[in-house]
Amino acid sequence: MATLQPSERVKALEERLGTTFPRPELALTALTHKSWVNEHRGEGFQDNERLEFLGDAVLNLAVGHRLMERFPQMKEGELTPLRARIVNEDGLSRIARRLGLGELLQLGRGEELSGGREKSSLLANALEAVFAAIYLGAGLEPVMALVDRHFAEALDGVAQALSRQDYKTKLQEAAQDRLKLTPRYQLVSETGPDHEKIFEVEVVLGPEVYARASGRSKKDAEQTAAHAALELLGRGEKPGQAASAGASDPAPSPPSGPKDDTPA
Repeated sequence: MATLQPSERVKALEERLGTTFPRPELALTALTHKSWVNEHRGEGFQDNERLEFLGDAVLNLAVGHRLMERFPQMKEGELTPLRARIVNEDGLSRIARRLGLGELLQLGRGEELSGGREKSSLLANALEAVFAAIYLGAGLEPVMALVDRHFAEALDGVAQALSRQDYKTKLQEAAQDRLKLTPRYQLVSETGPDHEKIFEVEVVLGPEVYARASGRSKKDAEQTAAHAALELLGRGEKPGQAASAGASDPAPSPPSGPKDDTPA
C-alpha cells in the first residue's frame, strides 16, 4: 500500500469504513503523519494532529451518547469509566487494525522503518483524526452510524462485563467471613504481542494458590480466577483437596484365592 496515490488511499479508506467523505482532502489529512509532512515540505500536505485533537472529542461524544442510551439509569460517575474503557489507545488501535488503517497512512521514511504502521499510539491517533474528518465533512449523523458499525463489539463488551457478577468482591467477602483472609492476586505471565497480550494471574489465600486464570486483561483474568476460587470455597474445599483425599484412601486388598485346606 506504500505506493498508493493520495486519492487511492482515500478511496480505500471509504471502502473499509463503508462511507464517503464529502471533503476528501480532510480524509487525506487524517491519514498523514507529521513525519511525512517533514519530508515533503512545500508540497501542500498537512499532518493529522489537529484532526486528532477534534476526533478525540467527537468519539467521546458519540460513544458517550450511545452509553447514555444503553444505560439510562447510570450516573455520570458510572458512565465516565465505561467510556474510558472504549475510547482509549488500546481500544481505538484494535479497531484501526481491523480496518487495516496502518497500511493507508502516509509516513516518513524514519517512521516507516521504525514500524510506525503497527504502533498503537499512531493508529489510535489516526482513527480519531478520521472521525474528525467525517464530522467536519458531514456532521454527527454519519459519525454515529460508524460508531454503531465499528464500535459495536466494544459497546457490547462493556454491557456484558456489567452483566457479570463482580467475583473479586464476592470472593473477598467470602474469604474474610470463612477464613479471615484477604485474597491476593499475582501476575504469573504475560504472553503475545503488545496489542494482543494474554495475562495469566493466580489468586492466593494465605499460603495457598486457589486458582489460576487467563484473560485479555489483568482485570478479566483476576475476575475469572476469583470465580474459580469462590466455587472452591463454596464447596468447602481447598486447592487439590479432592485429589489428595483420593490419594489417601487405602488401596483395596487383592482378591484372595481359594482357601488351601491341605494340612501342613
